[in-house]
This record gives sequence, structure tokens and C-alpha cells, in this order.
Amino acid sequence: MEHPEVKETWAARGYSCDVWTDLPGQVWRDYVHESEELVMLMEGQIEITFQGSTVRPGVGEEILIPAGAMHTVRNVGTTHSRWYYGFRQRR
Repeated sequence: MEHPEVKETWAARGYSCDVWTDLPGQVWRDYVHESEELVMLMEGQIEITFQGSTVRPGVGEEILIPAGAMHTVRNVGTTHSRWYYGFRQRR
């Protein structure tokens, strides 16, 4: 899915949508957000740990991280990873 399509779909559901790129080995450890976060892998390999579980989403797979859940995102591949991320917007 291309960014304009994902952005439009997520906006209709009440989420922002941006793109993030990480180098191999990058780790974003123990983040907590006040709102729900959506993550969708575009390319590469990432691992997301939250609420006692670890997932490795495939390209195009959407992961919902609940508000207040401590989470860690790792690029576990040998190339850069790119992923969409967005937060539920307050109404």
C-alpha cells in the first residue's frame, strides 16, 4: 500500500499516518504513548514487543499497540526497515 492510500484509510479510522525508516540493528526501547498506535511494515523486518508478546509483522500487516502499553520496536533485518506509524487522534 502506498502512503496516500494508507494515510486516507487511517484518517477515516481516526489515526495519523507517517513513515519511519530505521537502519539495521536500530532499537526503540520501552516507549509508552497516551494514545493507541498503529504500525504497518512497508519493507524490511521488524519485531515489536508489548504486553508480554513479541510479533514480527509481515509487509502490509497492521499491528495495534494499545494506549499506555510499554513497547519496543527493533529492526531485526540486515537492511533498513520502513514502516507506517500513526496515533489515534483526539476528537
